[in-house]
Amino acid sequence: MHKICLEPKRVKAVYTITKQDGSTVANELIYSYDKVYFDKKHPEDVNLASMMVVQVALNYGLFFETIVFDGFYDDTDKSFLRDMMENTSREILVNKFFHKNEFLKPPYDAIKPEKMARYTAAKIEFTNMDFAHMKLEKSARETDLDAYGILSSGGKDSLLTYGIIKEIGEAHPIFVNESGRHWFTAINSHKYFKAKEPNTAKPWCNSDRIFNWMVKQMPFIKENFQNIRADIYPIRLWTVAVFLFGTLPIVRKRNIGNVLIGNEYDSTVKGTHEGITHYNALYDQSKYFDNALTRYYKRKGWNIYQYSILRSLSELLILKVLVKRYPDLQAQQVSCHAAHEENGRMLPCGNCEKCRRIIGMLKVLDEDPKRCGYTEAQIEKGLKALSARSVKQIGSDAAHLYYLLVEKGLVEKNEHSLKLAKAHPEILKLRFDNERSMMSDLPIHSRRPLFKILAKYTDGAVRYRDRNWHTFTLQKEDFETPYFLKNEL
Repeated sequence: MHKICLEPKRVKAVYTITKQDGSTVANELIYSYDKVYFDKKHPEDVNLASMMVVQVALNYGLFFETIVFDGFYDDTDKSFLRDMMENTSREILVNKFFHKNEFLKPPYDAIKPEKMARYTAAKIEFTNMDFAHMKLEKSARETDLDAYGILSSGGKDSLLTYGIIKEIGEAHPIFVNESGRHWFTAINSHKYFKAKEPNTAKPWCNSDRIFNWMVKQMPFIKENFQNIRADIYPIRLWTVAVFLFGTLPIVRKRNIGNVLIGNEYDSTVKGTHEGITHYNALYDQSKYFDNALTRYYKRKGWNIYQYSILRSLSELLILKVLVKRYPDLQAQQVSCHAAHEENGRMLPCGNCEKCRRIIGMLKVLDEDPKRCGYTEAQIEKGLKALSARSVKQIGSDAAHLYYLLVEKGLVEKNEHSLKLAKAHPEILKLRFDNERSMMSDLPIHSRRPLFKILAKYTDGAVRYRDRNWHTFTLQKEDFETPYFLKNEL
């Protein structure tokens, strides 16, 4: 990665691959904005731009002999990039090669697991060809802790995050248009926010094109990968950071003190495979990712906290709060793998796993899925599909959803549905445990107003201890427990 170029409203860098025969191929990664955020004479701007354009590369530590990052980096940046590349290399090896991956050609789909001292194959080199004359001075920076930048996507999580923050602070929804089909899910909510919320921002990035271009260079990936329908990407697992770093020029320009990513209880998972620890391909959606970024911001002197205000909520509880308290926001929801446009509005396909899951949850909440674009035929088809096929939730959450579906007579009582159905009342409570959701993962300034709202829609709070959930009442000391700021990776 080299040739970083800063313009007032745009940042560019070139990705060049040197092949074994000595030939090269190159492509250009671009972030662009509708307002001025960069000054090429300011070392801090050049440093941030260097960190933005390098994130895509962290997915490829397994596949090259040497990776050169040519930009303006300090020791904090270098340490962060090395750690995150190593973590991502391990995640990709375990979850893309040791697990089933329909994108792989033989014999790469049958690689035997092997525990290693280091998973990144590439030698990492940092150079500074263009900015050696600059000096980066670290200085503590005060931020507005009442201002919240929200990484927004059009899904239920970011919509609920916005709704709550709009009540308790200053909300800044930031939509990163990544130039691919994933932008389809954000179109409805972006139009809605653009008309109603003056703090809305929409950077553009062509990262999706770079990702696809990189996959085409990989001889172990099937040539028809773009025609294979799957819920996973062929290789990459460091994706959220590509969008996240695209929000930081706005966050820093506006002096925002909080960066929020909408992730729920079940997106933090630790596991082992043949003795190799990993995060189940969800690291960049986990609380560990948020905590690592907060530590990075603190070391940079930026005084920014990154977290999710939804960590203690199940997917069903998130949708409940959204649809009951913010029905106008829920009407903008698009949670679908194959959304399509009709008459200027994006609509869900009604066929994918996400669609049947959303249909099922809205129905058990006694709400109408037609509000967010489903037709009567799609609703009927989705409920029928739930009678025969499961959903992608952790066991307790899926079991409770089926328990409610069966109890309300929304799905057929058959061997499949009855086998899955089991009551787990903790699903509609605030859940806290040492792995997925801790009160100390939330900065103290956000806790009390957040839980004051959530308490109106939950059935209380529970803590996981001794392999069981125990009911408890949030006390004053819960809102004052120290913030984490410890090393977890």
